[in-house]
Amino acid sequence: MSGDMLNNPDTMPASYPQDSNEPSQTSSAPSPSSEDQAIQACWGRVNLRMRKDIGDAAWRHWIKPLRVSRLEDGTLTLEAESTLARERVSSQYADRLRVISAAEFNDVSPSIRHVEVRLASNRARSGQPHRLSEQKQAPAAASNSAITASATEGRDDLMAGLDPRYTFANFVVGKPNELAFAVARRTAESEKVAFNPLFLYGGVGLGKTHLMHAIAWHIRQQSPSRKVLYLSAEKFMYRFVRALRFRDTMSFKEQFRSVDVLMIDDVQFISGKDSTQEEFFHTFNALVEDGRQVIISADKSPTDLEGMEERLRSRLGWGMVADIHPADYELRLGILQSKAEQAPVQIADKVLEFMAHRIVSNVRELEGALNRILAHAMLVGREITIESAAELLADLLRASSRQVSVDAIQKRVAAHYDVRVSEMFSARRSRDIARPRQVAMYLAKNLTSLSYPDIGRQFGGRDHTTVMHAVKTIESLSKSDGQLAEDVQLLKSILAG
Repeated sequence: MSGDMLNNPDTMPASYPQDSNEPSQTSSAPSPSSEDQAIQACWGRVNLRMRKDIGDAAWRHWIKPLRVSRLEDGTLTLEAESTLARERVSSQYADRLRVISAAEFNDVSPSIRHVEVRLASNRARSGQPHRLSEQKQAPAAASNSAITASATEGRDDLMAGLDPRYTFANFVVGKPNELAFAVARRTAESEKVAFNPLFLYGGVGLGKTHLMHAIAWHIRQQSPSRKVLYLSAEKFMYRFVRALRFRDTMSFKEQFRSVDVLMIDDVQFISGKDSTQEEFFHTFNALVEDGRQVIISADKSPTDLEGMEERLRSRLGWGMVADIHPADYELRLGILQSKAEQAPVQIADKVLEFMAHRIVSNVRELEGALNRILAHAMLVGREITIESAAELLADLLRASSRQVSVDAIQKRVAAHYDVRVSEMFSARRSRDIARPRQVAMYLAKNLTSLSYPDIGRQFGGRDHTTVMHAVKTIESLSKSDGQLAEDVQLLKSILAG
């Protein structure tokens, strides 16, 4: 049967829009047999009912990418593209799929009793068609596919944190991110190491993680034999601490130094973590010296990463450093239009333009605003106007109008108290340094949407409890210290105004 059974638009009802990135059928593909065509039609009906039952978003994310592998002895075997997808479908949707399939496949197989989900083989992932009749006649080939799937599953464990939605195909490019996109694409496409390390940096919600995931997915598709390990700096630290605890550092070193591509997201998390930095430094050196690719992301450039050892900052800036600037109006509008084109309801261009003008903080909030608008349109069934959009997004619009960055807060507070900005990240605890730092933390919590842990990371990797203590201290002192209260109010007015 055709490997693109589910993705073929002919299998889906005309009322559902086709994704722009769906693969087209080629003339070289073998013609499906009548049995394959029947199964294809049945699977299309199953998809239709599942989409109605679980909603468009869940269907598109978990059910649509599935492929029928075989139908034999009352068992419908489906293939998923990742371990995460396989586990989610097996745990949440397998029973519903079994009930619907038993009804819709009745003419082809009257007794479907089980639905199994397995990890797709390399052949299926690359889009090469496979036929149900071929699988029945070639048990040896099926066995080989199982071995390949098992090996691929091992690689999936290394990339378990990747989001299948984050690919190059759905990354909207504009002037603020075109350099980062270009170097990320070049790094992913190059068989030899292009830039080492590749260092991507930018503020929250600007697309760093999207590009990191896109690189990993592209390498996996283009060179499935390359071993890619993606994880956050926080998970790197936890694994290292666990290795120390169980006296298993050798296994830790072997795991991280045996990969072809190491990807560490949000490296600023290990600022101030001396032991973790030491291990990361040696891991980094070992991989680079061996010609392996290292890709890093952070919220600041290497030179601005406070709490990092000088030798580590120097090495992080060795290769290609690319920053992602906040999205301008054109890019924000392009992102909204791209997302809106895939939505089941239509949003007027003037509403998208209104949102692009008013929500300027980051792309993540922009997409969240659009999701809120779409949910309202689908649930209430009313046309979205600029007025109704403004009412639905009132909280976001208020926050966006006064949103300031932690960097801006740190610089303003440092100037007000005549201290260096670097003291905001330092370990010094003298009162003339600690008090301005606490004021800056307090303002960061009041003037941004960041959580306590997020704020702590931007103050030299401090723990969230330190930030909570700072906020409570300034709140308490402001009631008894008139000068402090006046300082805080003045800074608040300047920053929010």
